[in-house]
Amino acid sequence: MEQFRQVGEVLGSIRAIMVFRHDIRINPRQCQLLADATESAFAGIAEEMRQHLRLEERNTKWKALEHPLKELHRVFRDVEHYIRQSLEHKDWWGRALALSQSIDCVNLHLHNLLWCIPVVVEAIETVGELTGDSQEEMNRRRLVLSKKYEREWMESSLFQHRFGKLYLVTQDMCRRMDTAVKEDRWILSETISEKRSSMTKQESLLAELLTSPRGKILPISTLVSSPEYQVRRRLGSSSRLKEIQWMGESFALKHIFGEGEQSMQEISLLSSLSHPNVMQYMYLFSDEDKKECLIVMELMNKDLINYIKEISCSKRRVPIPLLVAVDVMLQIARGMEYLHSRNIYHGDLNPSNILVKTKNSTSDGYVQVKISGLGKSAASRTTSKGPTSPGAETNSCIWYAPEVFSEQEQPFAAEAGNAKKYSEKADVYSFAMICFELLTGKVPFEDSHLQGEKMSRNIRTGERPLFPFPSPKFLTNLTKRCWHADPNQRPTFSSICRTLRYIKRFLIMNPESGQPDPPSPPLDYFDIEMTLSKKFVSWQRREVLQVSDIPFEMYAYRVMERERTFANVKDKSSDSSSETSISGEDNGFLPTVAEDVMSLSRVSSTSGSGRSSNATYNGFKNNMVRKGEVKPRGSSKQIGSYNFKVKIESSPQRLISSKGSIMLKAGSPVHRAKSVVMSPLRHRSSGHASDSEL
Repeated sequence: MEQFRQVGEVLGSIRAIMVFRHDIRINPRQCQLLADATESAFAGIAEEMRQHLRLEERNTKWKALEHPLKELHRVFRDVEHYIRQSLEHKDWWGRALALSQSIDCVNLHLHNLLWCIPVVVEAIETVGELTGDSQEEMNRRRLVLSKKYEREWMESSLFQHRFGKLYLVTQDMCRRMDTAVKEDRWILSETISEKRSSMTKQESLLAELLTSPRGKILPISTLVSSPEYQVRRRLGSSSRLKEIQWMGESFALKHIFGEGEQSMQEISLLSSLSHPNVMQYMYLFSDEDKKECLIVMELMNKDLINYIKEISCSKRRVPIPLLVAVDVMLQIARGMEYLHSRNIYHGDLNPSNILVKTKNSTSDGYVQVKISGLGKSAASRTTSKGPTSPGAETNSCIWYAPEVFSEQEQPFAAEAGNAKKYSEKADVYSFAMICFELLTGKVPFEDSHLQGEKMSRNIRTGERPLFPFPSPKFLTNLTKRCWHADPNQRPTFSSICRTLRYIKRFLIMNPESGQPDPPSPPLDYFDIEMTLSKKFVSWQRREVLQVSDIPFEMYAYRVMERERTFANVKDKSSDSSSETSISGEDNGFLPTVAEDVMSLSRVSSTSGSGRSSNATYNGFKNNMVRKGEVKPRGSSKQIGSYNFKVKIESSPQRLISSKGSIMLKAGSPVHRAKSVVMSPLRHRSSGHASDSEL
């Protein structure tokens, strides 16, 4: 209840700010959209709580709501900070320069809100299943909730019609998401037109800059001749990257010496990129010969190398809080998803090219991440010329995919190597190495004595860094898929984003995941991703994600998770029933049968995965039958956030006499037990030596 009150407190602050909505001169439509979205989200969640929860149980059964509501509180605070920024009465021109090109309203804040609402609603439903005075009432609640997650709703238009209001994806809300940025650009243009009659010469230059198409290159004098322009300090070890003060706002300035018109065209193309997780070239200035260029960018605090070093500690089991690490992974994947949708490949993705900015509105370790170092022209070469930090001196080959090294040994190696380096799946491999460093706090292969050509040779032959024990398998398995030796087996960044969103949801719902013996998801979420990608053809396309699609994606994952979880419970119930029948001493004839099943289990364990008979698959233990063992007739199984009671009863065996021997009829429990034992629970895919979990 306290967390919900805190969310309401932030909403009250947003309401107070929006009293002065007419004084918001930068991005007013986007601010109004965010205010309305938070209002609707709070109202929808409040109604869900009224329907499913009882106030008198808040101290006994509401524990599962604590962390989802904390996450919602964080999202609301970020929204409040965004609106407050737009309302600040600083120099109008400086505010316009800093905020007018931002698309954070939809692609950052609404993205986070539309992801968070399903998590909070699910937590409410989980508590609601346990609400009631009798078991009959609880069962009735479970039945009603189960109807929500039936397959017939797993179609986007039906989902929008049935659940659009709760999850903020009504047609009106989707329309506003699509038009808010355009409307604010038009309002900015109108505001500048009204000011033209009284503008100074400097303000006229700024007006041209703000109303020009993105990517237009203006004379250097527009920037350096401004009386409000000042160089403050050098950033990193490169003399070409500086912090500047311009019109009362702080920016980063990159100084580039290009190669004429071609380089300027590429820089201009990169300046057209706009995503919260990609470093944006906000304003471009050049000399007449197009050989010298100044790029104004958003100012960030540090790169990922220094961030990991500062936050990691050798005494901690998890260097970075797991939830924060997954959030950083998701932001990087989102940035790369956007770039690949524009057919732009990085080719040099590593921690020195990931920039980090701490969030002023939060103190929980979350940061904003932006990908930098794009392009093959002088713009990108100056970024990687000389490391920006001591950690950047790490052997660069550890970030490159094995196919890059393989191509470099062939004729025309330079051209072939670049073709492989600048590819979708090579970027995915580099992303996997960054994930390893985020999850472990260690640079990949830092313990290896091999360097240079020897290391690249080992990478080609399948060597990968080893995760320490224990590590969360649901994350290490995803990482291993991303660094698979076969590029075709690596997932796309769209698939990675969907999987990470659901993993992040699992971590919020299970905050003890950061503890020494954390719970694991009931199944492999990437398997769900593969199934859904086959069902929804649009998921296979490399298109820019529509933020309004996120609630449906989360819903589809939830439907599949519930189906498979219940199927696993049913299978386990069937297996346990068979085992009880086999080993039950009251049947009289079972020792021989039990011995036969044991031999089958030994054959399966020796010829299959090589694991012990008590191995765990997808969070469930595969308990083999032992001779003379009697299984209990009832058991309780904990799966994710649900507690299922499974009643196990033995059924009488049907015997068939055949030439003096006793046989079990096909379809009997023992026959089914044999087929279960002989069927592999999971097929292993080919890969390198460290990929044993796949």
